[in-house]
Amino acid sequence: MKRFIIIAIEILICFLLQTTIFQWIALANVVPNLLLILTVSNGFLRGRKSGLTVGFFCGLLVDLCFGNLIGLYAFMYMVIGYINGFANIVFERDDQIIPIILVGISNFFYFFLYYVFNFLLRGKLNIFFYFTRIGLPEIVYTLLISIFLLKLFYIINKHMEKAEQKEV
Repeated sequence: MKRFIIIAIEILICFLLQTTIFQWIALANVVPNLLLILTVSNGFLRGRKSGLTVGFFCGLLVDLCFGNLIGLYAFMYMVIGYINGFANIVFERDDQIIPIILVGISNFFYFFLYYVFNFLLRGKLNIFFYFTRIGLPEIVYTLLISIFLLKLFYIINKHMEKAEQKEV
C-alpha cells in the first residue's frame, strides 16, 4: 500500500512539474517528459508489470488533461513501460548508464508514436521537420533531466524496498 501511495505521489509531482515549472524553463519550445522518465525507471527497477501499470496511469493523466482521445497516451506509455520492464531481467539494477540509454530510446519511440498518431494520420508527412523541431530537442532535454531524476527515483525505490523487507 505504501508503494502505491508513493508512486501516485511521484506521478502527480512529475505531472505538475512537467506542466507548470518546466513550461517556464522550456528550451527550444519543448519541455522534458518527466512522466516518461518515471515510467522507464519503474520498468527498469521493478519489472514489466510495474512499468505497465505506472505507464498506464501516467498516460491516463495526460489523456484526461490534454488528450483528444482517451487512451492514446495511456497506450503509448504502457507499451514503453512494459518494454522497459524487460531491461529489469537483462541488466543490473545498479547500472547508471543503461537507464539513461533506455530513456533516450523510449523518448525516440514516444516521438515516433506521437508523430504517427498526431501528424501522419492527418496527412502531414514531413517527419524530418517535426523531428528537428520537436523530437530532437525533447530527447536531448529529457536526457539531461533524466541524469538527475533517475538517481532520485533509484534512491526512493531503494528505500521502499528496504521498508518492504523490514515489514516481512
